[in-house]
Amino acid sequence: MICFPASLCEAVRASGGHFLFVCKPDSHKAIEEFRAGIVLDELTQKVRRGKQWVTHRYQWLRDVPLRGDADAIAVNWLMIEIRDACGELTYRNSFVTDLAVERDNVAQLAACGRARWKIENEGFNVLKTKGYNLEHNFGHGKRNLSMVLAILNLLAFACHTVCELGGGKWRAAMRELVTRQGFFQALRIITTFLVFASWDDLLGTLAFIRPPPLGP
Repeated sequence: MICFPASLCEAVRASGGHFLFVCKPDSHKAIEEFRAGIVLDELTQKVRRGKQWVTHRYQWLRDVPLRGDADAIAVNWLMIEIRDACGELTYRNSFVTDLAVERDNVAQLAACGRARWKIENEGFNVLKTKGYNLEHNFGHGKRNLSMVLAILNLLAFACHTVCELGGGKWRAAMRELVTRQGFFQALRIITTFLVFASWDDLLGTLAFIRPPPLGP
């Protein structure tokens, strides 16, 4: 397991941001040694998941040295464990952050840390299976065409995400055509045979199945 460098945390802070990184015990042994024998703050919550109740247990510790040397930066550490209705451990992970960790926000910080992997996994799933056709061989080397294709693919995904967040007609068209692949297929086909005066006219046709307005 590779430990993320302290320079990454410092770079995030220098840019005006905050960090919340996964902290595996076997890759951050200094933190594990530091908290050994310390009575940690703890919070336990019962959470309903479908028809079952699961138990979320949180622990946290403030001002922990990230490494074992004298120049190590101090971080705040937190951990989440999830046990099912039978008491069996189903999930455990720990994180470090520069944000303040308190009883009132530890559950929210743990949810944010878990969401990072959910966002990444679902984002890659869209790129690979929902019409963008991103392949594993994209991005091999800086001089290959595959790198250009990968960058164009990511730019397209970013632009479409902005449109989906901000465009009412875009979202309406996506709902009407059900799937992302269906949306782009219809977009490609309809622009082959019709000329639209504006983007709004094109999206209105896709969203509301109406013919484009006639020109003068």
